[in-house]
Amino acid sequence: MTSAAGSESELPTSAVGFDTHDHSGCISDAITSAEDLCAREGLRFTPVRRRTLELLLEEHRAVGAYEMLELLKASGFGSQPPVAYRALEFLVANGFAHKIESLNAFIACAHPGASHSPAFMICRKCQSVAEARTSATRGALGDAARDTGFEIERTVVEAEGVCPTCLEKSPA
Repeated sequence: MTSAAGSESELPTSAVGFDTHDHSGCISDAITSAEDLCAREGLRFTPVRRRTLELLLEEHRAVGAYEMLELLKASGFGSQPPVAYRALEFLVANGFAHKIESLNAFIACAHPGASHSPAFMICRKCQSVAEARTSATRGALGDAARDTGFEIERTVVEAEGVCPTCLEKSPA
């Protein structure tokens, strides 16, 4: 999102996605946040956009566009691909969701309202995804950019590994 709920220099790096939490609360809070931002910015939070965000939040994992189309169809919305693509594009453009490039799928933003560079941890076993807020200007990448005079405008980090739940299931 472009609104600054906190500067990147103050970002906690804790990830959201693998921990146990009040799932109905996170869905309700995210929908309320989206409604509020859309009202402030004059954006149309249509029923299909709202349901798409709800579905991403309910799934709590990356969802491909065609899978989203099936979920929307089951919810009583259209079955043409533009229905899902337009809703997903709106959610990404306005910071309510992110595209996970390596999976060609989408996930609800865990930090709506905050200006951030997301880092995704993707479980290669169950495809669950956790999101951490990072800063493009810190660390080795930030140092390299400064050293070369390069100005970073956007970064997305996608790390593949094994989530805590799958690690617990794995034989030692």
